[in-house]
Amino acid sequence: MDKTEKYRLLTAQIRALIDGETDGVAVMANVCAAIHEAMGFWWTGFYRVNDGELVLGPFQGPVACMHIGFGKGVCGTAWKEQRTIIVPDVEQFPGHIACSSLSRSEIVVPVFSKDGKATDRRPMVGNEVVAVLDIDSKELSTFDETDQTYLEEICSMLTLCITA
Repeated sequence: MDKTEKYRLLTAQIRALIDGETDGVAVMANVCAAIHEAMGFWWTGFYRVNDGELVLGPFQGPVACMHIGFGKGVCGTAWKEQRTIIVPDVEQFPGHIACSSLSRSEIVVPVFSKDGKATDRRPMVGNEVVAVLDIDSKELSTFDETDQTYLEEICSMLTLCITA
């Protein structure tokens, strides 16, 4: 099965998983587990915006950094710039925060407040980032526009659950 087909099945599964659920932590936990299992990534998880920093939320994979500052690393930069960031080689990203030396490439997708849509791919003036979905791979150049498209769709689905 190719990546697009995996994502199509995954988005349908996630839509069914979160339908009617209002607990944001429960939603994030099942969503990251579903993504991690379906796609086989090295690390999959959420960081939540809390008191001016990103705080580790539900995740799958090895231990991770617990706090990330605004504009710091890939996650903090995606939060600051309010856009998805794909990093083909984390060693080439200025200020990359290495939670694991095995991580080689990364994608970070913002989750916006109820008024925002992650699929807009531009800064959301007046809409807040409430969390970011962070996914790491042990391989270089793992992530592309297909990942971005489907992960942004998934994060858009989460908006009402996470910010409710």
